Amino acid sequence: MTYFKKILRYALPYKMYGILNIFFNILYSLFSALSMLALLPMLKVLFNKDEDKFYPNPIYNGISSAKEYFQDSLNCYVVESIKQEGHIQILTYMIILIISLFMLKNFFNYLAMFFMTYLRNGVLKDLRNDVYQKTIELPLSYFSEKRKGDIIARIGTDVLEIQYSFLSVLEMLVREPLTILFTLIAMIFLSIDLTIFVFIFIPISGFLISLVGKKLKRQSENVQKEQGTFLSILDETLSGLRVIKGFNAEAFFQNKFEDSTNRFYKFLVNLINRKNLASPMSEFLGICVIAVLLWYGGNLVFVKKVLEPETFIIYIGLAYNILTPAKAISKASYSVKKGNAAAERVLELLEMESPLKDKPTAEEKNSFDQAITLENISFKYENDYVLKNFTLAIPKGKTVALVGQSGSGKSTIANLLTRFYDVNEGAIKIDGIDIKNIKKHSLRNLMGLVTQDSILFNDTIANNIKLGKQEATYEEVLEASKVANAFEFIKEQPEGFDTNIGDGGGKLSGGQKQRLSIARAVLKDPPIMILDEATSALDTESEKLVQIALENMTKNRTSVVIAHRLSTIQNADVIVVMQKGKIVEQGTHQELIDNKGTYYKLVEMQSFD
Repeated sequence: MTYFKKILRYALPYKMYGILNIFFNILYSLFSALSMLALLPMLKVLFNKDEDKFYPNPIYNGISSAKEYFQDSLNCYVVESIKQEGHIQILTYMIILIISLFMLKNFFNYLAMFFMTYLRNGVLKDLRNDVYQKTIELPLSYFSEKRKGDIIARIGTDVLEIQYSFLSVLEMLVREPLTILFTLIAMIFLSIDLTIFVFIFIPISGFLISLVGKKLKRQSENVQKEQGTFLSILDETLSGLRVIKGFNAEAFFQNKFEDSTNRFYKFLVNLINRKNLASPMSEFLGICVIAVLLWYGGNLVFVKKVLEPETFIIYIGLAYNILTPAKAISKASYSVKKGNAAAERVLELLEMESPLKDKPTAEEKNSFDQAITLENISFKYENDYVLKNFTLAIPKGKTVALVGQSGSGKSTIANLLTRFYDVNEGAIKIDGIDIKNIKKHSLRNLMGLVTQDSILFNDTIANNIKLGKQEATYEEVLEASKVANAFEFIKEQPEGFDTNIGDGGGKLSGGQKQRLSIARAVLKDPPIMILDEATSALDTESEKLVQIALENMTKNRTSVVIAHRLSTIQNADVIVVMQKGKIVEQGTHQELIDNKGTYYKLVEMQSFD
């Protein structure tokens, strides 16, 4: 119920729909009982054998004799009406009354469902939006530990499961209990003895039904986790299809996927079989109660003669009328257990606290005036430190290049500057202000980022370039593409800037994608540019084009260049040589060559033009 209450807060903006749903459900439940009771006078007409019997007008003597007053009034009305208008005429009136009551009952049921539809789908929309917002707010470290497929499963199937389980319960929360309540009132009115007899058997039935649902939550968790697993395998397969085919690894991944779907199949079969047991079991137990009622009620009619046959028939109809809402409630209890597992997974994501959350005292910073300083910073992803007591100053307007072997901590510097991760020790400052005291949105507005992997989206060229500046004009996009050396290939595209580049920019070459990434950074026009091995994945011709674009972009900007190919950073103001998270050398290209140290050895291993 804790998860159920937390999900219910999403229903508050739609409470008016909930109130209307409750109102029409009350009417539905009331007319559900009345429509059954309306059959009683019709049966009186059909079974009436005392046409000549005189029934005096009854006198009301208080609530204690209400039942006798009702029966006498009904008998009096039926006999007098038959005498005046005949059997068929009265029967016609009764049929019209019954049809009207059933029509109103179903009309109110439709209106109750009509308003609940808005509430259910509104909650679904808001919940899904919040999960997506939380997903993009969480730090990168969270996604390095979680499968992407698991996140997709939570925002897709788990949220949908909440709609079908928890929100279905909302629908039944008023209607089914009220239907049972009004029906029980009618049953008590017809026969207190029989109703007491029913109350003895209902708790026994409820206990037997609850035994079936105990393992349902755990089985639901297994189903949802396994669904996240095979969605992750699917995501990895689609991302790495070229490698899978190139290494003839189709069979390996097929087996891996089938293992997961086989586990999913077993979990799902067990879950559904247990869930499907609820309805037939509750119906069977209900019929058992009806059978015992028939025996006991038959005694009251034929032996004790304290109950009229037509009243007993209506009573049996009302007792059977309880079965449908009782079955719905038993199914709802199963749904809550199933939805509990889904809600737990969704709420775990929503309630995850981001370690990179802005402090309440964090300030806006809209300009970069002096320098970026890394003061004795230490950082580790898990157990071992990647950077240890690292200190570096990057003055405004200078290009600082970071070089070194793989694993030396170059890309980690980029991740820390953009605050994708926070340092464990020390501080990174911009103009003397610790970046932890600057709002993340404001900090990242000061920076442009070009990574080794060109991250593009399934959209037009123009929209990919405008990612960091949505309000940019066509002229600004055009100018940025020219600076990035991208306009030459863009104008050759079928629809120019309006050409869709496919999933991940799949319709473009590596060099073209990288130049679009550069154009995106140029258009944003930030004072600080971070280039993380922007040319390492390119061929020589593409590298030259991209290198010209990079040089155009870094003019009059503060740039941090992380380089694998040393030929791209010869003109840097300062080259910092890193090894195992520490600075071993720094200086200009020529100074470092003259020193004949680590940088010189790296240069010798690569060819320079």
